[in-house]
Amino acid sequence: MAKLAIIGGTGLTSLKNLEITNRELVHTPYGEPSGPLTHGVICGHEVVFLARHGYGHTIPPHKVNYRANIWALKEEGGADRVIAVNAVGGIRADMQPGRLVFPDQIVDYTWSRVNTYFEEGLNHVTHIDFTYPYHEPLRKVLVSAAQALGLDPLDGGTYAATQGPRLETTAEINRLERDGCDLVGMTGMPEAALARELELKYACVAVVANMAAGRGEGEITMKEIEHHLVNGMEQVRRLLEQVVPSPETYQA
Repeated sequence: MAKLAIIGGTGLTSLKNLEITNRELVHTPYGEPSGPLTHGVICGHEVVFLARHGYGHTIPPHKVNYRANIWALKEEGGADRVIAVNAVGGIRADMQPGRLVFPDQIVDYTWSRVNTYFEEGLNHVTHIDFTYPYHEPLRKVLVSAAQALGLDPLDGGTYAATQGPRLETTAEINRLERDGCDLVGMTGMPEAALARELELKYACVAVVANMAAGRGEGEITMKEIEHHLVNGMEQVRRLLEQVVPSPETYQA
């Protein structure tokens, strides 16, 4: 049977609705993942959970070992589909703090991150199709579930993946907007591309934690971000309770 993995971002280092069965230390050919795989049950269905920044939230976005994380979820966790939760800044006016967004495109502005499995010991050069970076059937399941719960989700949008760990300048956000981006985060890439390379069905739940630089009033503070993430992550937990037991999730 298909098995679901959940990657938690900032604000989601644990799942209150997860009945933990065991934690598994994993060693991969690509180094150590962000932490042990947490195996458990949500609403009667087995899932595997991993906190992207570590369970103490100590790993900055540019230091996350994305290759080890994705490999571990598939090869050791047994997952064939992934729901990735990402905290983001809203560029578009309707992407207000606390809102859930389900992006359908991504632009990669990161640099120096190891971003592929296909670089050594190859029999031939390998290219993946990345026209649609998220698995559309799984993304649609998430959108429909959020709508059914009355969470007022935003269906679609372009995620700008920036290097971090600093937040962006107003001029940089203006540039991203000119490029057609609607939201900005630091962990969307290379995670999505690596999942595609390993043929995992991957979709993103983006939680707006703040308005991006120059789109709100004054400076962005961690206190503001943390405040909005409390509400946003509670919506994510409700969403997972709807999605995890749904047959459509495993048929997508």
